[in-house]
Amino acid sequence: MLSAENLGGVLLNAQHNFAWATGGKTNGVNGSIENGACFLFYRADGRRFVLANNIEMPRVLAEEVSADEFEPVEFTWQEEKASGDLVIGKAKALLGENRNIGSDLFLHADVRPIEGLIARCRYELTAEEIERFRSLGKDAGFALEKIFEIIKPGDAENTIARKVKNALSFLGIESIVTLVGADDRIARFRHPVPTGNVWKKTLLIAVCARRHGLVASLSRIACAGEIPDELRAKTEACAHVFGRFLAAATRGATGAEIYRAAAEAYAEKGFGDELNRHHQGGAAGYKSRDWVAHPKSAETVQNNQAFAWNPSITGTKTEETVLVKTDGIEYLTVSHGFPKIEVKIDGQEFYAPGILKL
Repeated sequence: MLSAENLGGVLLNAQHNFAWATGGKTNGVNGSIENGACFLFYRADGRRFVLANNIEMPRVLAEEVSADEFEPVEFTWQEEKASGDLVIGKAKALLGENRNIGSDLFLHADVRPIEGLIARCRYELTAEEIERFRSLGKDAGFALEKIFEIIKPGDAENTIARKVKNALSFLGIESIVTLVGADDRIARFRHPVPTGNVWKKTLLIAVCARRHGLVASLSRIACAGEIPDELRAKTEACAHVFGRFLAAATRGATGAEIYRAAAEAYAEKGFGDELNRHHQGGAAGYKSRDWVAHPKSAETVQNNQAFAWNPSITGTKTEETVLVKTDGIEYLTVSHGFPKIEVKIDGQEFYAPGILKL
């Protein structure tokens, strides 16, 4: 990629790219920003460097990367604070004739942002990444299944959210998105950020669960007592749309083609306008979504690429993370004890999570 783009090197600073480049390690210190606390620098001739101030370098070399993998370039924190261009200057000093530099984040007018090109390098997962994703999906699915054993109607949404985060954290998973909606808030808001609202009948929990850099997204719905007919019907319709996503997202398909298939599925079930109320999901990996399917999306599905689809109909939602392989779909987020809705699309059998009756 560097050669094709006439770049002498590329700086990686975003936390998701550091995790990707290091097999799940982290340069994160401040979770409120995308920037990490150190840089990786890849030179076109294959040499690799880690650039960090004297605060971060000792820990990074001890716990994240080794000096055998990345040559350390250290500077004082005072130098870094005094000059916003310090890292760029250090990187350019490591180059030969071609001093063109790319980066994953906007750093300076002289450095070309190429996150879109870097993202495409992340799409096809390696065997090791797939194993990490499988483990993450299994644990996240287990946590959201078992959470209904320790929460109950009468609990507030923010109490439930805390218990969800704790359950995931116990498995070494960080919930970077935690949505909890009870009863009417499920229908009112597509992103029900947890509040003090008390759960009475129906509960939706949705999370984006991150471990070793990879992010799995999943949603679960439970109902105290009998499941209302309208909720059941809407959820079955949502599951049909989800099945159409899985059937359409095959290797080489574009985001626009997948979007059209979903639009047809919504219309088939009499919910055509619901497509306009929320995005439908898309490619997943080191970000909750690398790209989202939309009418003009030219992105294409790759082999061994993860996808998190999240069709929704007012009052309900279906969401799982899957892996697209040459021989079909592999479900990564699995809750074995949860009800399933079976869907047949063009002779293929798929399933989506159903509603848990408590």
